[in-house]
This record gives sequence, C-alpha cells and structure tokens, in this order.
Amino acid sequence: MIYIRPIPLCDPAELPATLPLAGGWCRFSHVEVLERGRPSHVMPVAELSEAQTLALTADRGTFGAVTMDQPRIMGILNVTPDSFSDGGLFDRPDTALMAARRMAANADMLDIGGESTRPGAIEVDASEEIARTAPVISAMRAAGIARPISIDTRKAVVAGAALAAGAGIVNDVSALTHDPAMARLVAEAGAPVILMHSIGNPQTMQDDPRYDDVLLDVYDALRHHIAWAEAAGIARSRIAVDPGIGFSKTLEHNLTLLARLSLFHSLGLPVLLGASRKRFIGTLSGEYEAARRMPGSIAVALGGVAQGVQIIRVHDVDETRAALRLWRATTKGIHP
Repeated sequence: MIYIRPIPLCDPAELPATLPLAGGWCRFSHVEVLERGRPSHVMPVAELSEAQTLALTADRGTFGAVTMDQPRIMGILNVTPDSFSDGGLFDRPDTALMAARRMAANADMLDIGGESTRPGAIEVDASEEIARTAPVISAMRAAGIARPISIDTRKAVVAGAALAAGAGIVNDVSALTHDPAMARLVAEAGAPVILMHSIGNPQTMQDDPRYDDVLLDVYDALRHHIAWAEAAGIARSRIAVDPGIGFSKTLEHNLTLLARLSLFHSLGLPVLLGASRKRFIGTLSGEYEAARRMPGSIAVALGGVAQGVQIIRVHDVDETRAALRLWRATTKGIHP
C-alpha cells in the first residue's frame, strides 16, 4: 500500500500547477509518496489518480455546524480535579461557567471533559462523570452560550447525558472502542464524532509504546476506525480524526507525527490537533510546569495550521486566537 502526503504551501502567491488542500488555506504542487520498507519519494500532483486528488482537495464542509475552510479553535474546559494541566480549576459549576464565557469569545467550539485521560489516570465512574459535565453544559446553554459544545468522553451514557444537556459533538479518545454502546449512540443521535488514535488506556498507554512505523501505523488505525464507524451507521461527513499526540506516544513518536501531519488529509476528513501543554512541549522547551507551556503550545498549533489542520484543540484560547490572526496576516498579507 502507498500513502500520499501533500506537501503544503501557504505562500500568498498562487503558484501554477498547485491544488487547494482540503478546500482550505494551503495549496500543494507535490506529494510525498510513502511505502512501508521503502524510501519515500516526491512526485507532482499531475501524477495523482482522480481518487487521490479528490481525497486531498475536496472541501471538508462543516463539522459540528462550523465550516472547515479556515483554522478553528476548540477550547478545552476540563471539569475535573485531576487533569494534567487545569485539574481543579473549573470543577465547580460557577467557575466552569465563567471559564466557558471567556473561552466562547474566541473559541469556535468548546470541549468539555469530566474524566482525566492523562497518562496514569484512573477511570472515573460514569455517574460521577455525568454529574461533572451535564450540569455545566446545561448552564452554558441557559446562559446563552451558543458555540458548539463537544463532550470529551469514552462512555456512551456520559455522551448521551451531555447531548441531552445541549452538547452536539462527541470527542472519543478511544475512537469508539472503549464502550461497545458508543458507536450506536452516536449513529442514532446523528452527532458528529472525533475519532482519536490511542493504544491501551490512560493507565497503561505510556508503558513502552511501540510501532513498526508510527506515522503509517496511526494512519492505518484511523482508517480502520473510520470504516468501523461508517459500518455502525455514522455518516462519513460527521467524522473528524485526531492522531492522538501524547497518547501512547514517545517524544520521538510525537515529533514524527507532527512533522508529517498533512498525511492525514489523505483520509478525506477534517483533522484535529490536540497537543496543548503536553509533556513533550515541556521536555523540548524546558518548561516542566504544564500551565506555563503556552508559548510552546502555540508554536505547535501554528505548525499544524501550516500543514492545513482544521481544528486546534487548546487550553490558551485567547493567545492562540491572537497568534492565528498574526499568522494569517503575515503569511497571507490579509488584515484580520
């Protein structure tokens, strides 16, 4: 099997013989062709098949009622006592609502989580997870917060309660594999879903993760999860993918994925990058306090945007929005 990675160009000049990347802000004139056990090579877009071209160029439409034609920010709101970066900050409904109001000013969507999935985290009982998330989502809707809300959970009953409370997207770090009932729930609800790559569970996922080829292995796993979701009745148009930076990945694995993130456009779906404040950023920047990793997180986010990634999941919403405005202004010559 061959894998086709578009080589993104974000220059303001529209060069000849280039194609739009996923209907977004980047273009590409060449692709890197990858194959297991062989050196990669580069070829021009003129040599792509019709199907390959369509997968890489087709407009990604909307996801969760948000168009994918420009970089979108998903704000992280963890209503947990033990998340790696913001645990305990927003675990009361009043503080969570205040944080949601602030984020909504600059985020395109909000992701609410009631169970930490950091390395080593212990699974939370579903009733506790519902008690943490559903009231906050209800309060957000009652307060007039209209941004799309995603529920970050592996459990169908939690997702169902969140959807009933006003959420509209399911973000499952297990790609529907943790709870056998999750795929059916998502299909019947007609909700958009984010399928993230990971191996094992949070308690064990960092215990010596190994791959034959991390880039291609993650791609193949996501391709399998997409097919499984479609077979369960979830429309392809309602699926986004996340390569799972920091989940069952070493530093080297993360960097390999980040350097060639554009490969995942070949899946033909919106791509989400969730690297905000993660451990590898602290390792590379020398900042071991998670809450102080904002500069590194923004650098990684902009790297993803330069590869055409449609959704950036971040803790530091306002700062990331400012960085995106400046990135667009300085790379495209466009006043925000």
